[in-house]
Amino acid sequence: MTTSTRGAAKAPAVLVLEDGRIFRGRAYGAVGETFGEAVFSTGMTGYQETLTDPSYHRQVVVMTAPHVGNTGVNDEDAESSRIWVAGYVVRDPARVPSNWRSRRSLDEELVQQGVVGISGIDTRALTRHLRERGAMRVGIFSGASVADDATLLARVQEAPQMKGADLSAEVSTKETYVVPAIGEKKFTVAAVDLGIKGMTPHRMAERGIEVHVLPATATVEDVYAVNPDGVFFSNGPGDPATADHAVSVMQGVLARKTPLFGICFGNQILGRALGFGTYKLKYGHRGINQPVQDRTTGKVEITAHNHGFAVDAPLDKVSETPYGRAEVSHVCLNDNVVEGLQLLDQPAFSVQYHPEAAAGPHDAAYLFDRFTSLMNTVPMEAERA
Repeated sequence: MTTSTRGAAKAPAVLVLEDGRIFRGRAYGAVGETFGEAVFSTGMTGYQETLTDPSYHRQVVVMTAPHVGNTGVNDEDAESSRIWVAGYVVRDPARVPSNWRSRRSLDEELVQQGVVGISGIDTRALTRHLRERGAMRVGIFSGASVADDATLLARVQEAPQMKGADLSAEVSTKETYVVPAIGEKKFTVAAVDLGIKGMTPHRMAERGIEVHVLPATATVEDVYAVNPDGVFFSNGPGDPATADHAVSVMQGVLARKTPLFGICFGNQILGRALGFGTYKLKYGHRGINQPVQDRTTGKVEITAHNHGFAVDAPLDKVSETPYGRAEVSHVCLNDNVVEGLQLLDQPAFSVQYHPEAAAGPHDAAYLFDRFTSLMNTVPMEAERA
């Protein structure tokens, strides 16, 4: 990505998809060029959380909501220390933000962090195109980066694809850090950071859990060095088929029968650890309005999603795995994609969506309580016996 920040309000911009479809608009954020996988998010709010979610690393996010930036940017809602999206696409950016917590405009934040975007294009047409053709590589070019269409298309087609991308180590913390429990400490959890969102350890801390956040490169020995009552595997970017190290670590945890919880990428890692395959979805699930059924209770939840890959596990039977029986616990009601797994013979489960729900909804917050209950029923002493 190369960027400058001068003249963003007036610079012409062009978005080029790898299949040759072109959209022309105006620069939004930094002026320059960027490449990534074009995906769309259906959330009507929470754009700051989306932008700072490490799972969006190397993706160009298209917002289906027409008006973006209305509430500006504040200093409280970021999910990490920086914006991770590779590029940003909006139809009608707010001219003046209006919110009591706003500290600066979204445009200013994008410029400050060097994020190249485009505005003034038909995002509905772009979204329909991605739904029909699937997520694909894309480039955004503005200012001096704009060249003839054939040259820009060739550059997009040379960019790396998301399939086969191993990205967790690029977004993970480099050093272990601790998020202390809020109030009385009840449990210690080792959280393997594959691209963790800041709200996730906060949700656990609210329940009296001291969270030790470990790098993606952590070993099984590193995990157990913190004497955990439970182990957590986070969300993150990239193709789960490349995550052999994380799968190996999770298998080490499963072998010890420690209470285990995984979210999003962590769900895909659990699937692989149990022997299931994974595959790339045509255009993925992204947004905060996705209906999922918890098959253990029959309850339907409206949930937050951000994933382009899924677990290939049977919906209609209990599967035998090296770690006992496993079943699909949650399913997406839009397309029957696996949205959760659980083991029946030991305390391990995962979901494909985001129960930390920043921003909203909060239907699935009970999953953190479920994790706490597992740690209550499996004392650390029993694990070591």
